[in-house]
Amino acid sequence: MEKRATIKDVAEAAGVGVATVSRVLSGGSASAATRERVLAVAAQLDYRPSALGRNLRQRRTGGMGLLVPDLTDTFYGQLCEGVLACARSAGEPVVIGSTGGDPEQEADLIGMLLEQSVDRLIAVPSGDADTWSPVLRAGMTVVFADRLPLQSSPEDVRAAAVADLMALDGLSAAAPARPLDVPAVVADDRAGIRTAVRYLRGLGHKRIAFLGGPGQEHRVNAFREAVGAPVDEELVVSGTGSRDSAYAAASGLFQSRPDLSAVVAGGNVLGEAAVLAARELDLRVPRDVSLVMYDDVPWAELCAPPLTVIAQPGRDMGYRAAELVLRAGGRRPRSVVLPTELIIRGSCGPHR
Repeated sequence: MEKRATIKDVAEAAGVGVATVSRVLSGGSASAATRERVLAVAAQLDYRPSALGRNLRQRRTGGMGLLVPDLTDTFYGQLCEGVLACARSAGEPVVIGSTGGDPEQEADLIGMLLEQSVDRLIAVPSGDADTWSPVLRAGMTVVFADRLPLQSSPEDVRAAAVADLMALDGLSAAAPARPLDVPAVVADDRAGIRTAVRYLRGLGHKRIAFLGGPGQEHRVNAFREAVGAPVDEELVVSGTGSRDSAYAAASGLFQSRPDLSAVVAGGNVLGEAAVLAARELDLRVPRDVSLVMYDDVPWAELCAPPLTVIAQPGRDMGYRAAELVLRAGGRRPRSVVLPTELIIRGSCGPHR
């Protein structure tokens, strides 16, 4: 392999010291003639500065951190792909961590990133606002994806996005409450779940259940709003995050409420659990129970019957979050709310 040119090679060929080359390439002061000579020699030798060496001198690692609850979850895999694609185009490395949905593990990973001087972070948060306040005080640039920390509301993001759009048109809007002044990229869960509930109601379903999980308080609230008061709280159940817990929650729901006729699962792991539990209990989909799943993942279309889903753009969400964190500077980036889509397949039928 051809030996890669070093900064010493450039200095010798240009007839200057290594410090002068470093100063020119980093934008420091130098005479016009020296600058021109150094840049010409660097181009001739195809010299590319070492990103690692440059960042060590600046006492930062470069790149960005990415924290998600579960790397095996198909949706979060799509989100990661989007972040990596954007970072790759910008020449930025990405440090990925899996929090397991555990706030303590999340805090440990944040501490590790701070110790490594990573100064940009995209996170699907598991902890509450108190976890994130010290991170912001430490000077890290943060963008949330998919959801906000507890004590924050998706409506805050939605209101912030509306205010941002109005500002572009020269209009004014009341400042939204922001417990944490952090931009976020989220899907319009409220509209997605409302559309799904309306669709099921149109098929004659009245006893519709919601199967949720950790970090899905905003989807639970959207479901309650969509079904309207009074809400049958026995039809709103949650697992603790693992696949076993999701299965137990789905199985318990089906057995305790044989009168329910439709289920909205709050994520693809929960949808998988609902499919498996229905099969084990000999419930036929959609004849005995209709099923809508939040997230469109490859296996959803391969089920028998294929699942009706609320699709959210996971890869686009990751890409847009990476764009925000890379653009962050003196001005706070605008939050983004991405549309969802109800994709109707074969898992929903009329109530019998």
